[in-house]
Amino acid sequence: MIRTILLVEDDRDDEELTCRSLREAGIRNQIAVARDGAAALESLFGDQASLPALVLLDLKLPKLDGFDVLRRIRADSRTRSLPVVILTSSDADEDVMKSYELGVNSYVRKPVGFAEFARTVGELGLYWLILSESPLRDGHD
Repeated sequence: MIRTILLVEDDRDDEELTCRSLREAGIRNQIAVARDGAAALESLFGDQASLPALVLLDLKLPKLDGFDVLRRIRADSRTRSLPVVILTSSDADEDVMKSYELGVNSYVRKPVGFAEFARTVGELGLYWLILSESPLRDGHD
């Protein structure tokens, strides 16, 4: 069974570009989108929740920001080892430091140009879904 990718992104243009870039890189996982932090937590911990293979998390979100979402993910034993990649436009050093202090697996700044953005997202997908071993990968759940 191929697990989903949870994309937590409130900008519809970035959502569309991310989904398209993953598809063009050959990633066939279903992509579930949460457009705010509260929806992300509902997707992860609600009654109908199933763990994704990867969370791509923006920092600047309505309702709960990405730091709050990350904090909750790492605080729960069910999601503590879930791969989480911050994918954000923030270039603030404090955001990078805080993300790693809260346990993010990787922090990636969204490139401005379309081609570079597409390449970056495609490489992220290939690395985290194909190359990287996860304790939550199918057969290890």
